[in-house]
Amino acid sequence: MLRVFRRNVGPPLWPGGCGRTAPSVILRQYGTGKEIASAYKPSQVERSCESGTTPQLPSAFNLTRDNAPPFNVLLPPPNVTGELHLGHALTGAIQDALVRQARLSGRRTTWIPGMDHAGIATQVVVEKRLLKERNLTRHDLGRERFLQEVMRWKVEKQDSIRRALKKLGCSMDWSREYFTMDAHQSVAVKEAFVQLFDRGLIYRDRSLINWSCTLESAISDVEVENVEISGPTEIAVPGYSRNVTFGRMVDIAYKVQGSTEEIVVSTTRPETFLGDVAVAVHPDDGRYSHLRNKVTFLWHPVRKEEIPLIFDGAVDRSFGTGAVKITPAHDRFDFELGRRHHLATVEVIDERGRVQEHFGPFTGMPRYEAREALLEYLAKLSLLRGIKPHTMLLPLCSRSKDVVELLLRPQWFVRCREMAQRAMDAVREGKLEIVPNTFEREWFRWLDNCRDWCISRQLWWGHRIPAYCVRYDGAKERWIAARSEEEAREKFTALEPNAAKDLVSIEQDPDVLDTWFSSGLLPFSSTGWPGTVSPAHYPLQLMETGHDILFFWVARMVMLGQELTGKLPFERVLLHGIICDEFGRKMSKSLGNVIKPDHVIHGISLERLQAEAEDSHRQGVLSQAELGKSLAGQRKMFPSGIPECGIDALRFTLCSANVKNHFIHFNAQEAHTNKLFFNKIWQATRYTLACAGRFNAGKTVDQTVDLRQAVDRMPLMDRWILSRLGNTVQQCQEAFASYNFHLATAALKTFFYCNFCDVYLETTKINMKPESTSVAALHCAVLKYCLTVGLRQMEPFTPYLAQELLTHLCAASSSIPVDLDHDAALGWVDPPLEESIEGVLQICQHIRQSKNEYNPPIVRKHNPILHIYAKAPKLAAELHVLRDTIQQLTHCNGVVLHSDERLFGNVQYVVKGAPTHDCLIGIVAESGGGGNGAGAEASRKMLAKLDAEIEKLLKTIGNEGYKRSASESVQKRHQEKLDRLQQQREEMLKMAS
Repeated sequence: MLRVFRRNVGPPLWPGGCGRTAPSVILRQYGTGKEIASAYKPSQVERSCESGTTPQLPSAFNLTRDNAPPFNVLLPPPNVTGELHLGHALTGAIQDALVRQARLSGRRTTWIPGMDHAGIATQVVVEKRLLKERNLTRHDLGRERFLQEVMRWKVEKQDSIRRALKKLGCSMDWSREYFTMDAHQSVAVKEAFVQLFDRGLIYRDRSLINWSCTLESAISDVEVENVEISGPTEIAVPGYSRNVTFGRMVDIAYKVQGSTEEIVVSTTRPETFLGDVAVAVHPDDGRYSHLRNKVTFLWHPVRKEEIPLIFDGAVDRSFGTGAVKITPAHDRFDFELGRRHHLATVEVIDERGRVQEHFGPFTGMPRYEAREALLEYLAKLSLLRGIKPHTMLLPLCSRSKDVVELLLRPQWFVRCREMAQRAMDAVREGKLEIVPNTFEREWFRWLDNCRDWCISRQLWWGHRIPAYCVRYDGAKERWIAARSEEEAREKFTALEPNAAKDLVSIEQDPDVLDTWFSSGLLPFSSTGWPGTVSPAHYPLQLMETGHDILFFWVARMVMLGQELTGKLPFERVLLHGIICDEFGRKMSKSLGNVIKPDHVIHGISLERLQAEAEDSHRQGVLSQAELGKSLAGQRKMFPSGIPECGIDALRFTLCSANVKNHFIHFNAQEAHTNKLFFNKIWQATRYTLACAGRFNAGKTVDQTVDLRQAVDRMPLMDRWILSRLGNTVQQCQEAFASYNFHLATAALKTFFYCNFCDVYLETTKINMKPESTSVAALHCAVLKYCLTVGLRQMEPFTPYLAQELLTHLCAASSSIPVDLDHDAALGWVDPPLEESIEGVLQICQHIRQSKNEYNPPIVRKHNPILHIYAKAPKLAAELHVLRDTIQQLTHCNGVVLHSDERLFGNVQYVVKGAPTHDCLIGIVAESGGGGNGAGAEASRKMLAKLDAEIEKLLKTIGNEGYKRSASESVQKRHQEKLDRLQQQREEMLKMAS
């Protein structure tokens, strides 16, 4: 039995497929009520971003359920120090996707924006500008005038950052915007400090802190960059005309008093030798056992005094000589050991990095000049025992690039032990979830070893510490934490009623609080605390931020939230990775791999990229050597610049990475690929509008088809695409629930690319004609339904594209052909149907591949006839039902279904193969045009081409050098290709005979 099916396809409704030629004629002829552009152009679609308008779905899609839980999230505040970078864009893209997805689920959302005053960072950048533009320091201006300059900078940058966030499409509640030094935040900071002080959790002490001599301020651990130095290395240090050498271990001898013995100590910081107050050894170190049971003193050659030899079990006897110099004023280990042994402290270095008084010829010298002078001095005394290379970690201030000193200074501290324990318990008991959970170990590591937190900074820009020094009764003084000077006076009177009459002065501490202190209050200070806080807004449901500030910000928010509000500030923490370039390198101007959001959005030429690098060099950001390296890096990475991709493409690309990875590799080319993907959806929408407009113009199609009622008369491919749509919605929901946004973007690309555009849309062209009005009506309804639901799933990632296309779809319909509930789409899922159609689509794919591989000219010029023999009756039935679909998808001019394998074998095929064990296929070039002679000539040319390829491959495989150097996988791939070519040649020879 031989069945031949042919149809006169005629010119397709959409010439060349949905992704190619645009049907502008159709749109003009049938109209859609609103013209849609011929192609996706991000600059046009996203034009509203310049006005600060945030993209939103048409009002028909607004859905809020009264019983739905709220979704509240806080934007980690960008610093008012400059432009937004890709890290900010990543945070904005992730949080906006989460907020928009929550809205799609009917939840009431609150996304609070704000900006951080960034004490040290902002003060440094304003000081640099003052010096560069006006040759002034902050001391030249005075505190008040300098703060006015910083406020002008803040206003300028705050407005720029706000515009940039709105431009990214971030749908924040701008009525709730905060600045960490605005009036309300200032009240909250004072209240928090006073409460913690009154509870005994804030105290003042003279302790070791990180100190930047350039800034003349304490700095936090997060502002210290530990750089590994391997052996002698010259480093540029601010304030020095010549580079300073680090990475050297210096051995110095101490003479034992009353003996000819000496004890050698080793140090990488010989300048601190001036402040040594003891030498320590391990009590079980046999080298010093003869000194164990007697009082032993060593002679300090600079201070001309004795210092003790002490024994302590904390000393590492395996390091060097086993003897360590003890300088409590400049080393944490020495400080703790000194406290245990009640040693004095001798401070060597002052706030400006100079040697203090009482050190003879070294007094007043810059610390590293004193280092070299001291080495010469010790050499003259024959006490210098050697200098050797040494690998070390050099602590640098991230703001000033100065070498960090540890100095003893009176500072304010927060007691963290009990608060840290509660924060650890919250994670252990499951009350606080950290995603990904691999960071729980980091959480416990930090908090289990948490030192008291130094919260004072010697700056002018920031929250001035609400603590007052009350001097009374001559030289006595007492510190009072208060919200105002008047309150401080009242508190002092209550605490010291008999001393009130002897009060001399009340003076507020001139220092400011660490920026992390004010930002640690944000989950509750931004929602009303210390006033009334609504349960609808606090605690937050989620805190999303980078993993690099897990301790410095997240842990402190948890500690302060639990202490001050009695609640966890959020239920869950989502940590994203650090943005790197496509090779996994940290983005750095000196490498030339920095990509700004605007570079991707608007595109930028190589010439403009290099001009930016040269500007950085002129501003002193890059040295001459770094500039050369930067320019070379740019030429290598961006030889043609970066093409215009648009905001949505940037957002979609950022979310297409697994954001929970430690590092996120960003490739601008992927953003351009995603822009092309959006054009595919755009063209599919144009096709849909054209079809709907064509039939609606003649009133031949009912635009309000109820798909549920039409399911019984719905073609298989329509039911299949609806099932695929339901699966995609389910994948997106599961991806958002697990914060695997990359799985959602992958599912959407698969649906729109592989299912909707490449398959379903092509099959609708079969029936988009006047004589098929009922089927065309169903196709139109399904097309709109899939686009509407699909674009709603895209909207969290691509709000501009979704708004634009859904607006066109709404304008073309009297009603939205979609149930707004996500569950409605899930109801279409039909796994058996998908499995069945997938088998047919695999056959179509094999046919297209076979045509491309053999590619005889006669097949290329004239649509061939397709022959299929299905062994299984079920498959034969499916092929029969979908014969038009197969013909459309394989671009053949007819389909022959064989019921007998012998009949199939009697046909002379140009191409013959078996895609599966259930099916045989064959392709016959139609006669006509070239005739049989043309077919024979095509076969001869094809044979010649095959022979040439086979000969070339045999020559490669037979080469001895190839066998030695080519990998096993490469050799296997070449052998498989050779086998395939030889099989093709044999089949063509059989056909010719």
